[in-house]
Amino acid sequence: MNIMKMKMILSSLIGLLLFYCCVIHLVSAQLQVGFYNSTCPQTETIVRQAVQNQFNSDPSITAALLRMHFHDCFVRGCDASILIKSTGSKKSEREAGPNKTVRGYELIDKIKKTLETSCPSTVSCADIITLATRDSVALAGGPNYPIPTGRRDGLISNIADVNLPGPSLTIPQALQFFTNKGLTLNDMVTLLGAHTVGIAHCNFFQGRLSPVPDKTMDPTLAAQLLKTCTKSSATAFLDQNTSFSVDNEYYRQITLRKGILTIDQELTLDKSSAPIVTSFAANKDVFSQSFANAMIKMANIDVLVGSAGEIRKNCGVFNQKANRKVVN
Repeated sequence: MNIMKMKMILSSLIGLLLFYCCVIHLVSAQLQVGFYNSTCPQTETIVRQAVQNQFNSDPSITAALLRMHFHDCFVRGCDASILIKSTGSKKSEREAGPNKTVRGYELIDKIKKTLETSCPSTVSCADIITLATRDSVALAGGPNYPIPTGRRDGLISNIADVNLPGPSLTIPQALQFFTNKGLTLNDMVTLLGAHTVGIAHCNFFQGRLSPVPDKTMDPTLAAQLLKTCTKSSATAFLDQNTSFSVDNEYYRQITLRKGILTIDQELTLDKSSAPIVTSFAANKDVFSQSFANAMIKMANIDVLVGSAGEIRKNCGVFNQKANRKVVN
């Protein structure tokens, strides 16, 4: 290859890199804290009050919203595509296996209905999920982080697009899902900390209990879980101690071989992730700050901004095409 060709290739690569940097900067610039301050100033108050009311009667809503948010962002980006209901001719993300047990839809719909009354066609369903999740985390004792808003709702929701990391993956296998979304190993270990308020159905970890007990699990815990899981439909808290609090107890427990899911325990067994687990287990504040940063970062995955997508009037249904303002 001559020098001229090498210069041309190098110039093209630099140009491509600059293009992607500009795109990332543009998205970041269009998302901002207080995006609705002028168009719908009561947005965050309405969301916060609705989440508070739900949390008062059902503190498990934190786990539900964290799961919904994660399952939404990891498919087509944080665009509320998970909220779309299937039609007779087309199945949406909502029908995919991993999403069958996602819940919290009624709360998002309730918030949307209130916002549509106050500020019609202004606040996206994607931002409602993001804000509601942030508020539920704070109510459960986690960080109350400032989250940029300005997301738009997506126009596509296909069951075939759902491909999420499973509970039995190794760390390298799971990490691939995260790196594909621009997230790091530290982000992955941090976001799995959401399991501090989660539950799992027994069929997801039954293989660790019988016919041969997994030696990486604390035997006392294994015996307890065997009693719990006499029915495969039974569930167990992933954090056996502070089950409704967003704290670092999850990491403390997995260092004691009390991880429920394979992926939980693998975090302490893999040499790449183990030091991060140790750090979080030792210092709640370190985890709290890392969790806030990772949640903000995840909420920025492949978002639609500006005039892309739409602002749905009903979170479970795409707007009529005639009412869309879409740039293709």
